Amino acid sequence: MLFSQLPPQKFWGLFEYKPQWTFTLRGWLFLFFLLISVLIGFTLSIHPFLSISHPIDADIMVIEGWVPDITIKGAIAEFKEKNYRLMITTGNEIGRGKYLSDYKTFADLAAATAIALGLDPNQVVRVPNTTVEVNRTAASAEAVKQWLLGSDLEIKAINLYSYDVHTRRSWLVFRTILEPDIKVGAIAFSPPSSPPWWKTSAGVKSVIVETIAYLYTKLIWPIER
Repeated sequence: MLFSQLPPQKFWGLFEYKPQWTFTLRGWLFLFFLLISVLIGFTLSIHPFLSISHPIDADIMVIEGWVPDITIKGAIAEFKEKNYRLMITTGNEIGRGKYLSDYKTFADLAAATAIALGLDPNQVVRVPNTTVEVNRTAASAEAVKQWLLGSDLEIKAINLYSYDVHTRRSWLVFRTILEPDIKVGAIAFSPPSSPPWWKTSAGVKSVIVETIAYLYTKLIWPIER
């Protein structure tokens, strides 16, 4: 009798024998190299994917107020080089230190920083949003949309300026909320001379967190809205 024709062997109803497929050595090696290839591909491509720059023709720049000062410096350089008309700063209430500071929201803090770094105060607009615990970027985007639609500037396009790997997710949120009324481009600021993301604990943490957050925003957030 062929091996495959042997009847299942049962032991008091607890076990039974069943023929099954399994990997050969060649199969295990193929799987191993496939996983290694996927890991290498992810490592090399995930940062450029998240830290996207896709500017469009616009004279309004929107910058997320929570970003580091060095990012605001980069935004000012971009602002002056491309002759933007206005810089809009966003952000909700500062969670720590607001009682010791003159600035109560990240929008106010970023605007004051931009002015201190040399931007004309008449070119800076603060658009703080209602403080929320979740979906803070969406709250910022909604506040910006209401301000733009309520102004008499007839703005049809903006460029969103954000920090590094956070940019892809913010761009997705702003496009979802503002388009098709207002087109949205994206500009990512990456610190100069920074090491590859996998060489620092901060880089690994930010990439992993932003990858998960982007997938949530892409797949789950639209359903919850």
